[in-house]
This record gives sequence, structure tokens and C-alpha cells, in this order.
Amino acid sequence: MHSSDSSSASGHTAELRAAASRLDRRRFLTTTGAAAALAFTVNIPLGGAASAAEASASKITDNPFTLGVASGDPLPGSVLLWTRLAPRLFESGGGLPSARFTVHWELARDERFTRVARRGTVNAHPEFNHAVHVEVGGLDTDRVYYYRFRAGQWVSPVGRTRTAPAKSARLTEMRLAAVSCQAYHDGYFTAYRHLADEDLDAVFHLGDYLYEYAVTATGGARAYQDIRLPAQFNRETLTLDDYRLRYALYKSDPDLMAAHAAHPFIVTWDDHETENNYADDTPENDVPPEEFLLRRAAAYRAYWENQPLRGRQLPHGPDAQLYRRLHFGRLAQFDVLDTRQYRSDQAYGDGWQTPGPESEDPSRTMTGATQERWLTDGWRASRATWNVLPQQVTFSQRKDRTTADYKLSMDSWDGYPASRKRVLDGWQAAGRDNLLVLTGDVHVHFGMDIKQDFDDPASKTLGTEVVTTSISSGKDGVDRPGNWDTYMRANPHLKFYNGRRGYAVVTLSPDTARADFRTVSAVTTPGAPVATAASFVTEAGDPGLTPA
Repeated sequence: MHSSDSSSASGHTAELRAAASRLDRRRFLTTTGAAAALAFTVNIPLGGAASAAEASASKITDNPFTLGVASGDPLPGSVLLWTRLAPRLFESGGGLPSARFTVHWELARDERFTRVARRGTVNAHPEFNHAVHVEVGGLDTDRVYYYRFRAGQWVSPVGRTRTAPAKSARLTEMRLAAVSCQAYHDGYFTAYRHLADEDLDAVFHLGDYLYEYAVTATGGARAYQDIRLPAQFNRETLTLDDYRLRYALYKSDPDLMAAHAAHPFIVTWDDHETENNYADDTPENDVPPEEFLLRRAAAYRAYWENQPLRGRQLPHGPDAQLYRRLHFGRLAQFDVLDTRQYRSDQAYGDGWQTPGPESEDPSRTMTGATQERWLTDGWRASRATWNVLPQQVTFSQRKDRTTADYKLSMDSWDGYPASRKRVLDGWQAAGRDNLLVLTGDVHVHFGMDIKQDFDDPASKTLGTEVVTTSISSGKDGVDRPGNWDTYMRANPHLKFYNGRRGYAVVTLSPDTARADFRTVSAVTTPGAPVATAASFVTEAGDPGLTPA
């Protein structure tokens, strides 16, 4: 691992050259006829006029709210509301004509809507597949609200959301959940049904909201459901229509809809929302970058359309700024990362490899130089008790064996050790306390101490990493996977490891952060109960996990 100032500077110079090369490829993309044909240059003011003719919502004959409702990115006095009109789920355009419809929305202080705080209308544009994103401001801080939509005679389910506290507010507690990896074909989203019943302030989705892989007519492992899916799902997603329909399939799941209706979500993507293990403009397979960027543009567009994201996250072609910062009073600052769009290609051809000069090259980056500076600058300015880093892939070291010939995952931060070191150096230079990293991706629960030097168990502990398992990916799983003993011995900073499906609940207070690792016994059969597999705490000012 390289640590000298000169190596760091040369690394950043090489990174900037690589970024310029990538920009040239994107300029090529935006000037091609293929990009124009895919209509990625549509730039409609959200809520403004569009080229499509208006149609009366009174003519919608079937319930258009088949995908439920959602809210997200709570700010002090503001929240984002989402829905999409799709009376016929598995048809292109949701069964609606290429016309815009007026959708009414209401936000109230009570579930019966006797005390309405805000109401208005918004256009559902065909260019956005009739999705609507309503940014509601002028609200009370730190307050629960209820919301709903109406199109013609149809009224949506009621959603529950909340605004963030004032940035200066001193709070006694915040409860959040971390979720990731929900492969429809691997089982039921039972964990979401339990998540909907949790008392939470927000849910952080850390990536792999959907998978690009084919789904059979019977829904893969969902053998108990009485449906026959159209043949269009039994292929990998490539086009904008493919991704839009795949979101319709996933978001039609009643347990996922229940979780969205119960809590505001703060989302970020990983790889499968586009393609497995892509890195910036480099695809998994041997496809020219220009061709892959067309696919990425389609995937990013469909992601924004189907998530509770604000207008500033709207993609422009194959690019979107998804990383962003949110606050929950003086208790927590959340720096939501994007570790896919700007990363260097995986070293040594990806997979689990012996680390060496290629993976340890100081020019390699997980975040890109701009996002890295944004992160460390934000830490220097932070006055929060807890600085929380919701992101995608495992941050702490994971050796796969106890012997000197160990291998590391080239897709995780282990494949980008210089980038990780720059981030941790920035954390220490900022002089902040209480770093908490939230991670998804690996389909298991991990609780880890973040070490200054992972190869020296006695080195300083800089923070804590909570890795949440998958919602369904990997099917049922087991409490102790076959490599459990090896992992625990090879990685002394690893304090907990469980291979069931579920989610993690983190409770923040001025004094402690508590992590409850929640698991369900099965996902290949519906209705499994939920249990707490283990609970750990880390004390403010004293990083490191101890059993609760």
C-alpha cells in the first residue's frame, strides 16, 4: 500500500487523465444517433410543460396505483413523494397512452386527512413513464406526515413519512434500518413486511434494488405464488423498456410496497441496477464502452423514475450525481456514496485475487477524486455526533484464509486499498469522532471494527462498519456459512458474521450506536418470522463493537 504524498499526488494526476478519457467517451455517446433515438436528452421541467398531449385521468378505467407510494430524502421541513401510474403492470407504458395526466396529491398531519398541510397537482409525463416526484417544502421539522395521490376516480394507498429535524436540533435518538440486495427470483421479500412494522425514522437502501438477470414464468424460487409472468422477464435487462418493466415487477411486491409506505427511503445504487460488477464505463463483459454507456443511461433513467429521488438526481444521459449529504439534527450526518459510477476497473480481472502492485496502485479510486474531496470536506465541516457513511461494498478488509497466500475481493474496497487509505486519512485529518459505515452487497451480516492498519490487530480502531445481509439474494442462507470459522480467525476485526436474510436496525443516541442484526428463517417460503440474531454497541468517542 502506497502512502507517500508524492504517490498520492501522482495517483490523483493519473485519475484526472482517466476521467478526461471517460468524458471523451461520454461526449461520443451524446453525439451519436443511437443516443438521440433513445431520447435520453429529454429535459422536461419537473411539473412543467411537455410535448405530449394532455389526457383526462377520468378516462383511466383500471387502478393506476398498482406500484403503491413512496417517500424519500427527508430534509428539515421538506420531503419527496413518489408514485407511478401503471394500471397494467407488465405492459410497456403501464398500459397508458403516450399522454400526460394530472395527478392530485395531499399531505396531512393525520392519517384520516382531516388536517391537510399541503396539497397540489403534478403532471405524470409519458417521457418519465408516468412517474411523479413531488418535492414538498414549507413543512414542520421533525414531524410525521401522511400522504396520498389521486388520478381521476382512483385514490392511492396512504403513505407515512417524516421530515428531518432542524440541522441544529439536539436529539436523544434516531432509529434507522439498512437494507440491500433483493433478488426477486431468489425468494419472497418477507423481511420488508417486518421492516414495515419497525419504529424507524428512515430506511437506507444500499444497492441492488433489482437484478438484471432473467426471471422465469414462475418467479424463480417463488414457487408458492400463483402467477405466470410474461416471457419478457425471462431475459436479461438491456433496454430502457426492459429496466422499466423489471422495476414494475419488483415494486409490485406487496411487502416492498408496505415498507415504502411506512418509512421514507434514502437510496443509492450498486451494480445490479445496471449490470453485475461494472466499473464506471467498463462493463462486465467484452462490450465497447460506448455501447455499455447506452445501457447505463437506460438503467440510470429507469432507476430515477422508480425511486423517491429529488430532481437534482435526474440523470443526464449515462451520468447522474447520486452521492449527497443529509442531516438528522446534530445527532447524525449522512454522506451517501456512489461507488460504481466513478471507480477504476477491478484489478486482476475482478473476483477474489492475491493483492499486488495492480490492486495497490495509488492512482486507483473507488469514488473518483471529486466525490472523495466532497466526502472529506464534509467531514471537516461536520458538527454531528455520528458521521454515517451509507455505501455499497465492504469497506473493511476480508481475508479469505488464515495463511499468507490469502486472497481479497477486487470488487470491494480491498481491491482499492489506496483509495480506502485516502478516505481514512481524510477522516483522521478532519478530527471528527464516531465514524459508522453502512454497507450492503455481500448477502450476509457483518459487524466489523475499522482499523488504521488491518494487518495489525493492535492498531488504532477508527470506526465501525455494519454490513447488512440481503433481503432475498442468496435464498434462505444459514446462520453460520461454511467459511464462518475461517473468516472469524483470519479477520480479528470481524466481530459478527451471520448468513441469513434480513436487515439491520441502527439506533443512534448521543452516547452510543446500537446495531441489531435482524434475520428471517426463510425466504423461499412466505411468511417466515423475524428474530434478532445479535446486538452490538459502539460508544461515542470509543470506536469498536462490543456485544449489547
